[in-house]
Amino acid sequence: MSREPEPMFLARETYRRRRLMDAGKMMPILGAILFFAPALWAGQLSTLTGLLYLLLCWIAMIVAAVLLSRRLPTQDTGPGPGDEEGR
Repeated sequence: MSREPEPMFLARETYRRRRLMDAGKMMPILGAILFFAPALWAGQLSTLTGLLYLLLCWIAMIVAAVLLSRRLPTQDTGPGPGDEEGR
């Protein structure tokens, strides 16, 4: 008795949901890189320029988090068609 072959690709909606979740997991890493970038410019730019950069990065991270959170479903609907049960 052989098992049915598993589908080669995930369902489109499941794939998009997982990529959005991956993007959300990468947000803290991106934020850390953006926030520590002015340390590389030490002495080259004014303090005001560095503060404006940090403020704009902070606002951009907030906007990106809001956009990602709105696109993600509020609750997990369980495995979709084409998903493995064990994942």
